[in-house]
Amino acid sequence: MKIKKFLAFMLVGIISISLLGGCSKKPAQQEQGDVEPVDQVEQQPKEQVELLISAAASLTDVLEELREDYKAIEPETTIDYTFGSSGALQAQIEEGAPVDIFMSAAQKQMKALEDADLMLNESIKTLLVNKVVLITPKDSDLDIKSFEDLTKDDVKKIAVGDPSNVPVGQYSEEIFENLNIKDKVEPKLILGSDVRTVLTWVESGEVDCGIVYATDAYTSDSINIVTEAPEESHKEVSYPVGVVKESKNPDRAQAFLDFLSTDESKKTFEKYGFSIK
Repeated sequence: MKIKKFLAFMLVGIISISLLGGCSKKPAQQEQGDVEPVDQVEQQPKEQVELLISAAASLTDVLEELREDYKAIEPETTIDYTFGSSGALQAQIEEGAPVDIFMSAAQKQMKALEDADLMLNESIKTLLVNKVVLITPKDSDLDIKSFEDLTKDDVKKIAVGDPSNVPVGQYSEEIFENLNIKDKVEPKLILGSDVRTVLTWVESGEVDCGIVYATDAYTSDSINIVTEAPEESHKEVSYPVGVVKESKNPDRAQAFLDFLSTDESKKTFEKYGFSIK
């Protein structure tokens, strides 16, 4: 009997020790279980931001498409555009407009902002190249085959961008000077506030002809492309882009500019007639 009682006592002791040992391990296991693996920690979502982009009017169609492409990969960034003549957009930035990115149709306007210390200089790059073309209304019966034909008496109205602030107008002026026809065509000039205004006038037949970028001409079925401007008759039509110094989101603005230089974006630009610099 004494042996049985001793064995029973030992058995109870062993069970008690086992239970106590099990309990002592639980807190440690609990603490270990509370720590999430590093790869399971959720990343903080990107802040929603809006970028305002001031862009030359000739970029309207292609940038609208690229906005949709960018939305698919960066839904946290909203892209808003202001389109107009590069000179007018330059003036708005000089006056303090809250612009994040400037996309000009000429180097002159970008250089002016750079010299005024209004751009992040390291962000500036030449992105695109365009061409200048002479166009007429689709149903025109005038015999216009070259820029020199603009001196003919039956050509009464020639639409061009205002050379004071519209790059395509400045290129047009260079062409007239280099072809020695400026004095003869100047009285016929009708000045538009931007290249799209010039295109609209030609489409509607309000003028006999006009001078626009090739990319604008390609968007219309209501005009004829007569000819490209002769080589070396004007400076290269290049499009510099850059981040405005006062941008509140310079990193996100630079990210959008980087997107515009991707292979996919280049294909979209080429679809609209631009050449990549």
